[in-house]
Amino acid sequence: MDPASENPFGQGLRTERVGEPCAMVIFGASGDLSHRKLLPALYNLSLAGVLPANFAVVGFAKDDFSRDAYRAEMKKAVGELSRGKRLDEEVWSDFAAGLDYVSGSFQDPAAFQRLRAALDQADAERGTRGNRLYYCAVPPSVMPLILQQLADSGLVHNGAKGPPWGRIILEKPFGHDVESARLLNGRLHEVFAESQVYRIDHYLGKETVQNLMVFRFGNAIFEPIWNRQFVDHVQITAAEDIGVERRGAYYEEAGILRDMVQNHLMQLLALTAMEPPVAFDADAVRDEKVKVLRSIRPVPREAVQALTVRGQYAAGAHHGQAVPAYRAEAQVAPGSQTSTFAALKLYIDNWRWEGVPFYLRTGKRLPKRVTEVSVHFNALPHALFGALQAPTARNVLAIRIQPDEGISMRFNAKIPGEGMRVRSVNMDFRYGQAFGAAPPEAYERLLLDAMIGDATLFTREDEVDTAWKLVSEIVEGWKEWPGDPSPYEAGSWGPEPSDALMAADGRRWRRL
Repeated sequence: MDPASENPFGQGLRTERVGEPCAMVIFGASGDLSHRKLLPALYNLSLAGVLPANFAVVGFAKDDFSRDAYRAEMKKAVGELSRGKRLDEEVWSDFAAGLDYVSGSFQDPAAFQRLRAALDQADAERGTRGNRLYYCAVPPSVMPLILQQLADSGLVHNGAKGPPWGRIILEKPFGHDVESARLLNGRLHEVFAESQVYRIDHYLGKETVQNLMVFRFGNAIFEPIWNRQFVDHVQITAAEDIGVERRGAYYEEAGILRDMVQNHLMQLLALTAMEPPVAFDADAVRDEKVKVLRSIRPVPREAVQALTVRGQYAAGAHHGQAVPAYRAEAQVAPGSQTSTFAALKLYIDNWRWEGVPFYLRTGKRLPKRVTEVSVHFNALPHALFGALQAPTARNVLAIRIQPDEGISMRFNAKIPGEGMRVRSVNMDFRYGQAFGAAPPEAYERLLLDAMIGDATLFTREDEVDTAWKLVSEIVEGWKEWPGDPSPYEAGSWGPEPSDALMAADGRRWRRL
């Protein structure tokens, strides 16, 4: 029998690795992220047999849950949102035995003493050996306070490897500009060494994103043509069909550049354009990503209007249902200038990519939820088949990040029949079909890596700083932009200037 059919994770998770014994503390444990992602991911790791037997979770939040009430709340969340959609009572019972909860305020030192007592109890009862993994599922403004309380309470171990070891996972956004990111890093390094810090970007945990590196560097046929001599341009799209939902207040502060471009899209660009690392380890991979980010040509304020597009969704329809404009959403100012759509044209000034434009776009209330990287190759030097072949039928390689994870190649083929007629066709690889199982969720892979101490798929301090330098300049340029963001109807592919950005170069966005 195929091992992938026996393992509910398929072959997407490196199942020969098992996390080290530890207690994981989730700050913000009653929030949406814990319900939707963190607890379901931990349960799935337990279901796959890769969660250490000596493991405990301690939730920390201000909501007044008892231990039993919190366990019941999380059981409901896991049952509804776990990837498997079916709760194994025996696995859950064993997992829940190590699930505890501390109610308290981040401002209250006594609450952190209660947390310390809960962790001591986990060491005694679950054998977690004093190893601590802290997860900050909280806004960036709260992180310095948590860091101070951890230090004052004696809950930080100096070292990423131990024994015992201490590590901390930080959710995005990491700051709101380059200055705030640097301040947060400075505060962070007063308590934790950089080797103990795991800045999470869940896009890096997606199987197809990791497969991008394998596709490029694990095959002999693609890397030789992955450069300016063969590639006309690259498109990166991260589209969401939902609006801001209940996050209006957050979005008013963040906007699309901070929410999506500085982190997710910059990471996809770096992985697409990076040079081969000397090894598949944390430092080597992240060294090459930083080199690419530093090679991106800055967008000066005077060029922002020529190289970027900003938009904001108006009223429209989503799956046949009327939806409001952004300015009509809860906690959004009626005259808000916040952008919910962005398109950028960037260049990478290095030997491999000189002169090749990278087009990025992302937005809310677009027709569908889809993330894709597409590499568009040069036109044929000679139209051998003349009018029999469409002049725009170029070869395209598309890496689908979500949904329907996979890779497709568009090439030209002869239409069956006696005549010589040519048409573009697709050759598809899909994870579900190839491996007989859906890939694991991104948080499953990333949480396991943090338990093991593998930081390859987490962002480093200099990555964050370099990405913020680029995006902060665009943010400032947008502040000086006269007029409102370009409106686009909810359910469309964005404002007209986005298409014009491509049309000015004789190109168009790939139809998804």
